[in-house]
Amino acid sequence: MNFEHILFSIEAGVALLSLNRPDQLNSFNTQMHGEVKEALKQVRQNPDVRVLLLTGEGRGFCAGQDLSDRNVAPGSAVPDLGESIEKFYNPLIRQLRDLPMPVICAVNGVAAGAGANIPLACDLVLAARSASFIQAFCKIGLIPDSGGTWTLPRLVGMARAKALALLGNRLTAEQAEQWGLIYRCVEDAELRDEALKLAQHLATQPTYGLALIKRSLNASLSNSFDEQLELERDLQRLAGRSEDYREGVSAFMEKRTPSFKGR
Repeated sequence: MNFEHILFSIEAGVALLSLNRPDQLNSFNTQMHGEVKEALKQVRQNPDVRVLLLTGEGRGFCAGQDLSDRNVAPGSAVPDLGESIEKFYNPLIRQLRDLPMPVICAVNGVAAGAGANIPLACDLVLAARSASFIQAFCKIGLIPDSGGTWTLPRLVGMARAKALALLGNRLTAEQAEQWGLIYRCVEDAELRDEALKLAQHLATQPTYGLALIKRSLNASLSNSFDEQLELERDLQRLAGRSEDYREGVSAFMEKRTPSFKGR
């Protein structure tokens, strides 16, 4: 598939997916949704991919939905936004969250609407100091989607989540780090290099085990304590049967650097 609205490459175990509609602040239209879906399919099917790095081109990360891609003119048929969510955004969020590998998001500029919540479905979020997060939905009479009503209260608490959602104020990258919304705020010029460095490091690690860590932590948000203990038992059983575990122990005993394969 030839991509027009994204850039996609795989190198040394790292899949780099960059939203590429810079003149529209990388807002999503139907075609870009399809291209991202195909890229994520390739990531999941390629056994050589160990880490996904998601970012954007130009001065913005993602401004959410391209409103010009929807028919909302006076007198036109009422759009079914629920269908759009069901067809495009929910599958995207689920794919990012459920990918059996670390997913890094490098927020290079404004992240608004769905574009502010897509990073929160990733595992590690770095943001440029000039970046900002805006729950812009309230400005046009909508509710936060793309998992926003689920992730925001869990990351920043209900009081701050309601303020962000009801007021639609701009949250700076520095504030986002202080509030626990993202992992790190870095200088603009360093963002891509720092994100790639992190991705390249993770690609050399026991990514089968990292996927299980991701799975267990995600489950902890809805599991009871006893359910989580049982899940830890089950996932540790799987981890202990992996090639990476055997390699890690052997390398430790032999005092050498391990060579993990992600299996």
